[in-house]
Amino acid sequence: MATSPFTTSLLTLRASSSSSYSKLSFIRASSRRDLFKGVALQALPLLLLRPSLAREVEVGSFLPPSPSDPSFVLFKASPKDTPALRAGNVQPYQFILPPTWKQARVANILSGNYCQPKCAEPWVEVKFEDEKQGKVQVVASPLIRLTNKPNATIEDIGSPEKVIASLGPFVTGNTYDPDELLETEVEKLGDQTYYKYLLETPYALTGTHNLAKATAKGNTLVLFVASANDKQWQASQKTLKAMLDSFLL
Repeated sequence: MATSPFTTSLLTLRASSSSSYSKLSFIRASSRRDLFKGVALQALPLLLLRPSLAREVEVGSFLPPSPSDPSFVLFKASPKDTPALRAGNVQPYQFILPPTWKQARVANILSGNYCQPKCAEPWVEVKFEDEKQGKVQVVASPLIRLTNKPNATIEDIGSPEKVIASLGPFVTGNTYDPDELLETEVEKLGDQTYYKYLLETPYALTGTHNLAKATAKGNTLVLFVASANDKQWQASQKTLKAMLDSFLL
């Protein structure tokens, strides 16, 4: 069927318009990509200035040397670090760690961000790790989960064995068997009492070797956990114990 001059002109016009629209869309898309790229490049320095958002940053690049041992750096938790500290649900704590360790992100659902200031279950405050040496984390639990007494001390909650029986799964990452507990120690520093634990946990998700230190203050019990697999434990047992001993609330 023959095509009229009018139809031919209309098809030509549509093709030309389609081509122009495609070019315009490409230009707009390119502009958006350039804009997003520019925003990302501008945001990069901000990420580098906030190590908690940049997992690959070694803590030695932003934490000060420990006054007691310059071969470690000192982490002092502040309200900018966790939702619970901002809510006043946890008292500031501190501990040392090697400068080559890196801070790991804590998933929002584990951080207690959704339930502060009245969380009913334990949450993870901070996490640090090193591929060759192991990992540490601070776990906090509301006292109401462990005792009905307000502002209870850790002695009010119970014996070291009773406390670890309640919090053991938060040390291992799955289950706790009393047979896994090798040693306990009670340490008094001023008005604060700490329970310390050595555990051998062959089925734990956190690692086959775990150290823990617990204390209570205000409305919260705070637990410091250092974990390692067999290979890491052989190389870093002394380092992990030094980190555990340094934990203070």
